[in-house]
Amino acid sequence: MARVKIYSTGRCPMCDRAKKLLEKWRIPFQEVRVDQDRSGLIEMSRLTRGARTVPQIAIDGKWIGSLVELTELHMDDKLDALVEEDGPA
Repeated sequence: MARVKIYSTGRCPMCDRAKKLLEKWRIPFQEVRVDQDRSGLIEMSRLTRGARTVPQIAIDGKWIGSLVELTELHMDDKLDALVEEDGPA
């Protein structure tokens, strides 16, 4: 099971960018389309304490933020440690 979960919609360029970056970095992820999955929308809302924009990204059930935060984690060399096979350090 993927440790990264991305909450997205079908018409979201930022969601597409986040997914392409995860694929480029070879990080498996699970996509939850909140525009098609009401329970996924509720899950995202609880996890993010009410965020209304997508993408929203979680690692191991912990909310990390959106595309900006994902990119910052990667640029700061912190993303790999969060998604390693054995879990966070």
